Amino acid sequence: MTEKTYPIDKIVRPVQKFIQHEKSGGITLGISVLLAMFLANSMWSEEYFHFFEHKLGFVFDDVKYFEFTLHHWINDGLMSIFFFVVGLELKREIVGGELSNPRKAILPIAAALGGMVVPALIYISLNHEGPQQAGWGIPMATDIAFALGVLFLLGKRIPLSLKVFLTALAIVDDLGAVLVIALFYTADISITNLFIGLGFALVMYVGNRMGVQNVLFYAIFGILGLWTSFLLSGVHATIASVIAAFTIPADVRIKESLYIDKIQHFLNKFKSVDPNDKIPILTHTQLHILDEIKKKTDQAIPPLQKLEHAMHPFVTFVVIPIFALANAGVSLNIDLENLFSTNIAIGVALGLLLGKVVGVVGFTMLMVKMKVAPLPAGMNLKNLFGLGLVASIGFTMSLFISSLAFNQPEFHVQAKIGIFAASIIGGVLGYWVLSSNTPKGRR
Repeated sequence: MTEKTYPIDKIVRPVQKFIQHEKSGGITLGISVLLAMFLANSMWSEEYFHFFEHKLGFVFDDVKYFEFTLHHWINDGLMSIFFFVVGLELKREIVGGELSNPRKAILPIAAALGGMVVPALIYISLNHEGPQQAGWGIPMATDIAFALGVLFLLGKRIPLSLKVFLTALAIVDDLGAVLVIALFYTADISITNLFIGLGFALVMYVGNRMGVQNVLFYAIFGILGLWTSFLLSGVHATIASVIAAFTIPADVRIKESLYIDKIQHFLNKFKSVDPNDKIPILTHTQLHILDEIKKKTDQAIPPLQKLEHAMHPFVTFVVIPIFALANAGVSLNIDLENLFSTNIAIGVALGLLLGKVVGVVGFTMLMVKMKVAPLPAGMNLKNLFGLGLVASIGFTMSLFISSLAFNQPEFHVQAKIGIFAASIIGGVLGYWVLSSNTPKGRR
């Protein structure tokens, strides 16, 4: 007997297939960047830039609360969802992923550290004074969606170990960016609101330890308490999202072996009930059995993975594209003298393109030479160099940090040009190096 299909399936299934494909996130982000660039250089450029300056807030008894521009809401609100998922991914990797084994984790951690320190030093060496100095954090970031998108374009032509290595590197890189934002890119801090927020985080942690697995509990205390308090404290609200993610339980109520036994028991009961295929309505007994199966399945999935799985498509195909539309638009009608009036563009470009390669390759090989950890199976110096180039793609996180680093529009434009130039060159060269390193028989 085959599964029944409906006309809507012809529309929904191709969309679902696209969403589930690994490289779809990078494709969607690329389209969003191109659309932003088109709008910024079209006849609608003035409307495009003005649109994100509209204000949105709440009014109660003629008093305005949380009145911010759309651009601010996107960067502090929507991106908080992005950072929440980053936090979930990071915790998952620490609990049971590539970062859970110290010997396996040391190499991508060292590579990520090198890929953050060297770019920052290159930028500082070119922008060591004045307000442009604040942009040192911009070239430290790697865009995980775009970087993995390049690797997935290569498919099975590269070893799985390279994808795992880059994923772990990018996640550690994200953690580094979060710490940089928390420590160096915050406004005046309200200690009262900060401690209120940490109090809510403590409540969430205690709930975790007591066995609370209801997602609604963490949503209420995380959004209404922790995130709102951090928004008012001056510490960037996205940091609250990462803290909240680390309080989400990563354990289950039912272990796999017990789950299998229980589900088998309920399936046998369901099978013993007289089938009701002729009528599209379940009997009361069937409904009760399926409800029990649903409950047990829900208890067998860690809340952390449940949230990550549910939110990842929304972040990939809604949050990040909207962020790109709001931040990636740059008018190309630029005076070259104005573009190079500071070393911001060249500092960001060289920091990403040269610093990432030197940092990733250099720190990795240093660990290998010191016999701290061996290279993963299938990795050699050439494809490590290719990974370093791919890691220089810094769209999302670099754009985000540049919005925090500079208030001057011209500095922001210079940073964007540097980000775009390095990311495009690094992505293309990285793809070429990794592709040319593939044995002919595997192409």
